[in-house]
Amino acid sequence: MHRSRTGAAVGAACLLVSTAVAAVPGAGPETGPVLARGTAPAAATASAVASAAVSATPSPARPRIRWGACPQQPVPAGMRCGTLTVPLDHSAPAKGTVRIALAEIPANGPRAGRRGSLLLNFGGPGGSGVGDLAAHAKAFAELGERYDLVAFDPRGVGHSAPVSCGGSMEPEPVGSDDPAEALAALRAVVARCERASGPVLPYIGTVHVARDMDLIRQALGEDKLNYLGFSYGTRLGAVYAAQFPRRVGRMALDGVDTLGDPLVEQALVSAQGQQQALDNFLSWCARQPGCVYGTNTRTAKEDVAALVTRLEAAPLVDKGGSVFTGGDAVTAIAIALYSRELWPDLAAALDLAERKRDPRGLLGLGAPADPDQDGAKPPPGLVPADNAVAAMTAVNCADDPDRSADKASPAVVLKRIDGLREQFRQVSPIFGPRQLLTVLACYGRPAGTDFIRRIDRPGAPRMLLVGTRGDPATPYRWTEETAERLGSAVVLDYKGDGHTGYTASPCVRGYVNHFLIDGRLPSGTRSCPADE
Repeated sequence: MHRSRTGAAVGAACLLVSTAVAAVPGAGPETGPVLARGTAPAAATASAVASAAVSATPSPARPRIRWGACPQQPVPAGMRCGTLTVPLDHSAPAKGTVRIALAEIPANGPRAGRRGSLLLNFGGPGGSGVGDLAAHAKAFAELGERYDLVAFDPRGVGHSAPVSCGGSMEPEPVGSDDPAEALAALRAVVARCERASGPVLPYIGTVHVARDMDLIRQALGEDKLNYLGFSYGTRLGAVYAAQFPRRVGRMALDGVDTLGDPLVEQALVSAQGQQQALDNFLSWCARQPGCVYGTNTRTAKEDVAALVTRLEAAPLVDKGGSVFTGGDAVTAIAIALYSRELWPDLAAALDLAERKRDPRGLLGLGAPADPDQDGAKPPPGLVPADNAVAAMTAVNCADDPDRSADKASPAVVLKRIDGLREQFRQVSPIFGPRQLLTVLACYGRPAGTDFIRRIDRPGAPRMLLVGTRGDPATPYRWTEETAERLGSAVVLDYKGDGHTGYTASPCVRGYVNHFLIDGRLPSGTRSCPADE
């Protein structure tokens, strides 16, 4: 994005029209430690799928899970799947119901030591808990000896009345640089999402899902909810604790999301967190033999920014004809920063791009994981191909009340964007411009809820919050801020890198498992080292 100052504002609007609706804090998939995307091309059937999962029949007074076969195969031995009918609108049950998809792997340890059910959410928003549990159950083997492991697809996601935007969230191309035409195209995308998603779309969002979680608790026969949430799943856990403080059992939250920042502030903090993660990577690279950027970390940051700039001006083309831009490079780098295990691959990919102008390494990092590799495969047509990104945007927008831009004139909107540009660039010349797209991520959508922002020491039992110092998606400061908002949290300070700590650190995993299994939770802040 290199334009003259005169055309910068209008150019920004045109660029935002092409990407803003899908833009979310993190510039990459904000997920927990694991996330499998099982999707199938089903744009034409999205509305039908959503409508099929929504009924006009009121939900039963005593929630019951209807267990049966899993909608995707293969699944781990013993895993079963089911559906739970919940109100579409918990405040007005007569409006109809929606079916929530669940999965359960029964505890496999001695009966005398079992503790009931543990509900998990692996992140998102937009992540399928059913698919994630099927793909990554082994990561929770120790917990699985004592707990029935239960996961679910939140409403609007996966097999729970999936939302869609008709196959794509890309706006129709505009025929001019008229900002009013560009913003109208964004509104048209929202209208398309409303048509394709069916009746569930106005009732999507974390506050609704937390209410669903309490019905899941009841249906599982639990007096209190034992819960382990990652990334966005921490927002779910915190909102549940605020709504149902007396029903909270043992709750652990890893990769803690913000409860107070509006989307624009989240984007700014996320850009800062991503830049810190990149700085940590470059410091590591400087200590490795043959790092393409040498040993000077200051110039290395400048070199990466220069690479992105060059690729924007002159994209690379691989042997298959795929075009690789600066924006593609930013996405690939952001994805690789999610896990320290990917750092050697990122170093090799950057070396290939710099020395040989070959984008294959970065293309491999930025490509979506094959859902058939290690995850369960859904039957064709059940989940719209755009469900993950459509749900992510819908949930983030439903959770954010600070959205009045669609009532302002195009000139005012563009002035705001132009006014934020330098602030985002100063935070990170690499990630800042991409995160600025969040300014219009919710343009044209209804106002969100302010419940989450008003959470203030709800009186829930003590819980464990894990924050990672080098987390590129959920900066450590959010852990401390959320702990203060909840007022009953013990913070575990993980000094490592990557998004979330449970699967990366035996120390973190030990603290979490001991608390969930034995109820042991020390007072005050504790820490885990980066290297063990």
